[in-house]
Amino acid sequence: MAFPKGFLWGGATAANQYEGAWNVDGKGASIDDHIRGGDGIHGIPRQIDEVWDPDALYPSWEATDFYHHYEEDIALFAEMGWNVFRMSINL
Repeated sequence: MAFPKGFLWGGATAANQYEGAWNVDGKGASIDDHIRGGDGIHGIPRQIDEVWDPDALYPSWEATDFYHHYEEDIALFAEMGWNVFRMSINL
């Protein structure tokens, strides 16, 4: 089976899993920025903190830090042969 001419290869991202930079350049905190990392394997539930715990892990704060690495990440997408990319933005 062959893909039709003009077939688009690509991927998508979700801001809360990918963006990072939760408090940079005037961005306000979102609900995801208040959710602690949980563990579905060992029974540690995710929880939402109204006030941040300095000793807790908030995964969206750093995520994979696309905010600071977007140029190299997009270059990697091109290297993989992607010709489309859909990203969400956390406002």
